[in-house]
Amino acid sequence: MPDPILIADHPALDLLNTVANVDGKPLDFWQSDEDVTQWLAQAGVTQPDEAPSYPPLALRDAARSLREVVRKLVAQRKAGEKLDLAGLNAFLARGRYEVQLVEDDAGNLHVEHRHEQATPEQLLMPLAQSAAELLATADFNLVRKCEHPECTLYFYDRTKSHRRRWCSMALCGNRHKVASFRRRQEK
Repeated sequence: MPDPILIADHPALDLLNTVANVDGKPLDFWQSDEDVTQWLAQAGVTQPDEAPSYPPLALRDAARSLREVVRKLVAQRKAGEKLDLAGLNAFLARGRYEVQLVEDDAGNLHVEHRHEQATPEQLLMPLAQSAAELLATADFNLVRKCEHPECTLYFYDRTKSHRRRWCSMALCGNRHKVASFRRRQEK
């Protein structure tokens, strides 16, 4: 199975991109708890050794549930509809964390938010918080779905001109350019 692609430049949108079209069919990159654990570390949400043990598939199911709640809210926000916040707020209510002032080896101080991880939902809390921040503060004119007709991926357009069209030029942008070239050659 291919690795999910972190292209959105925002953890909440990368969360949505854990389902993608591969060879014209939807592929869920989260088939196991280990898949979710690896993705969380790759996305910088947790450390690779941070995930405690949960009942089998509990983490995968919680992550998929959060993903679908966020997908629905992003779609509602993009469409200018009233948001159904109950699902995300219920998820957020399960989280607990403490704030600590920590000194690193070099003597620098920084603030850490340490989340409880007794449940899969608590482990996923940084993603739920990221989704809430995205929904509350992001310029949704810059939250985009890739324009390639077969692509389902989202991204946050941080380009200077705000005219980005593709999830990635290496992926969908290149496919579009090749298809356009072929059409021109056939004429």
